[in-house]
Amino acid sequence: MRLLIFGLGYAAKRIAALAEAQGARVVGTSRSQRDGTIAFDDRDRVAFELANATHVLSSVPPEGEDPVLTRHGDALREHPGWVGYLSATGVYGDTGGAWVDETAPTGGGRRTERAAADAAWRAIGARVFRLPGIYGPGRSALDRVRDGRATRIDLPGQVFSRIHVDDIARGVVAGFAAPAGVYNLADDLPASQNDVIAYACRLLGAPLPPLQTLEAAQLGPMARDFYAENRRIANGRARRVLGWRPLYPDYRFGLRALNAMTSPIIASAPPATASADQR
Repeated sequence: MRLLIFGLGYAAKRIAALAEAQGARVVGTSRSQRDGTIAFDDRDRVAFELANATHVLSSVPPEGEDPVLTRHGDALREHPGWVGYLSATGVYGDTGGAWVDETAPTGGGRRTERAAADAAWRAIGARVFRLPGIYGPGRSALDRVRDGRATRIDLPGQVFSRIHVDDIARGVVAGFAAPAGVYNLADDLPASQNDVIAYACRLLGAPLPPLQTLEAAQLGPMARDFYAENRRIANGRARRVLGWRPLYPDYRFGLRALNAMTSPIIASAPPATASADQR
């Protein structure tokens, strides 16, 4: 397998590592030649890698239009191998907290550019993986609590879906053997951001941030838009077709695992009894 990844960012790096562990040769692009990547603007090198790739994945978000399709759309439409795209569940827009699966309409929310790119990749026969809020090492509620950046917003009934970055990698790699189409990769327990922050505070022994109104929190435009939408993401198709199961089925499993990675080991500590939530 020769895997070309456009945009070797946070999630794509985990996908690359898992693919390499299974014997793939992986090449990634970036805006500059960092971390062993090739420059996206190096047209000749990218064209060579694209022509020789058995698998191609894009994690590049749209910038008005999709930059990968704008530059390499013709080659991707004719590509004989596997093609995939990392999209976002924001394409579903606001559902008032209702569950949505891959059959739900798209393009009615704030992510109109993403919805257009999602549709364009589907049109060329890609496997499209729609992702909710991504968390993992160095990028979780634990980090926000530690850094003093955590907020709790007073919006009763507001819920979001999430996905651990390693579950994204496992889902995409499982998708290498799957037919073209759309797959939601989300955990099993949509929850409010307040619940996630509260659990992170509990794990760290930190005080809860004050509960604030959306106006008092003085969030930036992107964060305010985030809170303007409310939905639950169903992952049944990924389970059925990919044979995928999240290793971290809810935020509590994920945050406990992340906390264990960073917590010091105290040799003299007595054996612990599992708490109710650990059971």
